[in-house]
Amino acid sequence: MNPLLQPFDAAPFSKIKNEHFKPAFLQAMEDARAEIDAIVNNSSVPTFENTIEALEFTGQQLDRISSVFFNLNSAETNEQIQKIAQEVSPLLSEFSNDITLNEDLFNKVKAVYDQKSELKLTVEQGTLLDKKYKSFSRNGANLSEVKKKRLREIDAELSKLKLKFGENVLAETNKYEMHLTDKSQLKGLPNGEIEAAAQLAKSKNKEGWLVTLDYPSYIPFMKYAKNRDLRKKLSLAFGSKGFHNDELDNQGNVLKIANFRHERATLLGYDTHAHFVLEERMAETPEKVHEFLNELLGKAKPAAEQEFKQLEDFAKELDGIDQLQKWDGAYYSEKLKQKLFNLDDEKLKPYFKLENVISGVFEVAEKLFGLKFEEVFDIDKYHKEVMTYRVTDKDENFISLFYADFHPRAGKRGGAWMTSFKSQYIENGVNVRPHISNVCNFTPSTSSKPSLLTFNEVTTLFHEFGHGLHGILANTTYPSLSGTSVFWDFVELPSQVMENWCYEKEALELFATHYETGAVIPMELVQKIKESATFQEGMATLRQLSFGLLDMSWHGADPSKITNVKEHETKAFEGTNLYPKTKETCMSVAFSHIFQGGYSSGYYSYKWAEVLDADAFAYFKKKGIFNKEVATKFKENVLSKGGTEKPMVLYKRFRGEEPKVEYLLERAGLISEVD
Repeated sequence: MNPLLQPFDAAPFSKIKNEHFKPAFLQAMEDARAEIDAIVNNSSVPTFENTIEALEFTGQQLDRISSVFFNLNSAETNEQIQKIAQEVSPLLSEFSNDITLNEDLFNKVKAVYDQKSELKLTVEQGTLLDKKYKSFSRNGANLSEVKKKRLREIDAELSKLKLKFGENVLAETNKYEMHLTDKSQLKGLPNGEIEAAAQLAKSKNKEGWLVTLDYPSYIPFMKYAKNRDLRKKLSLAFGSKGFHNDELDNQGNVLKIANFRHERATLLGYDTHAHFVLEERMAETPEKVHEFLNELLGKAKPAAEQEFKQLEDFAKELDGIDQLQKWDGAYYSEKLKQKLFNLDDEKLKPYFKLENVISGVFEVAEKLFGLKFEEVFDIDKYHKEVMTYRVTDKDENFISLFYADFHPRAGKRGGAWMTSFKSQYIENGVNVRPHISNVCNFTPSTSSKPSLLTFNEVTTLFHEFGHGLHGILANTTYPSLSGTSVFWDFVELPSQVMENWCYEKEALELFATHYETGAVIPMELVQKIKESATFQEGMATLRQLSFGLLDMSWHGADPSKITNVKEHETKAFEGTNLYPKTKETCMSVAFSHIFQGGYSSGYYSYKWAEVLDADAFAYFKKKGIFNKEVATKFKENVLSKGGTEKPMVLYKRFRGEEPKVEYLLERAGLISEVD
């Protein structure tokens, strides 16, 4: 019996075998097609209920199977799962196209859409109707048969190419090891990092120390290792993933993905892929995105150049470095930061034991939104490291299941993300609650120390938990409008706003206690965290803007004339470069956000959402960071509403006005205080 084809609440991981997936996908697609046929063959006049709502609730089992499978492919994959992904992804693309290119179904949807003004729909129903209509019109429903056929071919190819891109990046990350046998090569590294490198070597039956391209291994080495040659070696390995002209090379995949996306957009009547994507974003057009990025670039570049000059002078004075290179940046930045603020991660880490930070973020959520998190041990897991929690409100009502998976391993892709195993929605009067997950790659424990987080990892945990809250507190009728199903330049608001609590004394005192003594983090360290928050903010802003501009360079113009990925990227980075160019590296070929994930034409949204989050937190600061009234307004108008209304409408309902970019510039130290 296939557990994926039985009704299940929490995903039955322990019962699922890899061979269950493909038959489950095939059966669920067949069942969903039957549900679609029932809508198409209904002889009644098309109505909102028998067409739009009926369509919204089709394929629910297929959605659950997909969420289980693709989450595993990200967090606990293996060769067999990757092979299945390559097989089922084109089938899912074809299935999706079978719906959006079904003329009879579209005619029914259009019949309802055309009478929208006469229907007495709620705001959420109106949004759903618009979304369903656009899911057809924006995906080829109005095309000729010849063009529909071509669209199907493109979508099938893209689904395979994106998977291949991601597999190559993961394989490159897993493949590389810097094996060190002379302890002097580790000079500068804190004892905890040396111990972690030794433990990693031991786990692979090797003498000495291992450094890998996983962030908890890579970043400390780049930040602390005195050996410049080894920093260079590691930096070039990291920057050249997918750029070796071998079987894991991604240059061809990048060019194909960009060209297929462009062809798809023009087929649908749009100038570029960016025009297609941005029609459904707050930013609306590529022109507005460029205007936004360039406005911030104008403000950040002078500060970034000044900061870079300071770093160059410091490196020259300290070690006689004539030309600062990319592999020097993190090392000398850390040294300069220590000099200016007498603050480094090694002083902070003892106060950020992972378990304490988790308790802290839960307590912040309780103070703001009245949520309680209780660890439970009767929920199936896909890996023994995963923790599971039952989330309730102040009246003990069940709100959500929450999964947390915090450490790197071979089957997990890099980075940090929030995802869901089950959406929230209301059906037949029952509010079906969501199952939400946070997945990260944090510093693991060693034989002598528990998992102690860097401050950057602390802010990452709060960030992903903000996304988690967006899912946990969802309260909408329709699954496709629930939780994080919002415009992508709005989706980062809940995550980024949560990071602000990491800098506040009132919040830090809840969880930042020394893992050995239990002492609360000293006020002087809290003050230094705040003071250092804007350290090299100009350079950090420039870096983020460069990624947004690179994204737009691939997707905001016709890419068909691009033949050399590296040359194109170099040109895109021209206005944002601080460090000398390195011929061995290329970012595009490992830029998973835009070539595998959903951020194509959307990387700017991190900065866009920063404008929103700085403005929103200014409101909290004014009223008090745990002010119940402001928190309730944020919960009711942003976190619980999902994509039921236009983001700016929701934001203004929370804030009372449109966001001001000045709050972001003030926080970044790029302008003086906002009135």
